[in-house]
Amino acid sequence: MANAVESHDYDIIIVGAGPAGLTAALYAGRSMLNAVVLEAKIPGGQLLNTELVEDYPGFKSILGGDLAKAMLEQATSFGAEIVSTTVNRVRVEPDGTKVAETADAEYRAPAVIITAGGNPRKLGVPGEDEFAGRGVSYCAVCDGAFFKGAELAVIGGGDAAVEEAAFLTRYASRVTLIHRRSEFRTQPVLLAELRANPKVDIITDTVVESITGNGKVSQIQLLNTVSGKKSALDVGGVFIFAGFVPNAQLLDRHVDHDAAGYYKADPLTLMTSVPGVFAAGDVRVQLTRQITTAVGDATTATMAAGKWVEEWRRSHGSDEVAAP
Repeated sequence: MANAVESHDYDIIIVGAGPAGLTAALYAGRSMLNAVVLEAKIPGGQLLNTELVEDYPGFKSILGGDLAKAMLEQATSFGAEIVSTTVNRVRVEPDGTKVAETADAEYRAPAVIITAGGNPRKLGVPGEDEFAGRGVSYCAVCDGAFFKGAELAVIGGGDAAVEEAAFLTRYASRVTLIHRRSEFRTQPVLLAELRANPKVDIITDTVVESITGNGKVSQIQLLNTVSGKKSALDVGGVFIFAGFVPNAQLLDRHVDHDAAGYYKADPLTLMTSVPGVFAAGDVRVQLTRQITTAVGDATTATMAAGKWVEEWRRSHGSDEVAAP
């Protein structure tokens, strides 16, 4: 007979401790709601992969790690409970209770806010998995210092690719940014700064066909999608920023989503198609994916979730919030 897992009751479960999750925890605490944040990694999310933040109001610039630390400290000062654990599934019981299942416990609440973000999207080309950790990376801040003096390739055309290409110039002898289209999705000011950097080359309308080397990356094979011409580029490392796959597969039932898998949410409350399940930050459909949008999402979702909890408890014969 299987051992029974521990069960913990809350008002709100928050899945993920990036900027959205920590903001949700802050507002839940300020609203005197008993909330728990479940996070498999170190709190901070993508902030921990960002060296310098220059577009967050109130700071001319701040290190990503420092901003993550400040957010965590503020959330915990209002009573946020952060649990280091991996959520395997969130199930919805017949009475509407949401249950976050982990390996050794169940966390139960009327409402859940999914702030789980996403994972780097892979190119899916030969050599990518083989050379992961041996020249293929998805985090310039994490790995850039290992490539001092090397020639590097950065793949992508969004903010992350352009920002990380600029960051890598402090270590690399040369950085080549490769984008599959002619137009970039990044902010014009970021692209202009990168183009002005003498250590950067930019190649457009080009895709990576394969990554090769002997024990570690030494070359990438390229294809120009307009001319059909193939070429090779000698590099010591490849940094891939081709977008993210949202962590939107936790619910045990269908949630309305777009073609890329991002949750659709009501614009006023950020509740998904599943009553009592809210989405905030990079996991939901939206125009931009910034720290500011994640924080704004979480504020709205938490206030709406708080009202949902009140109504849910009244309909279930209780006006009391869960005991800490």
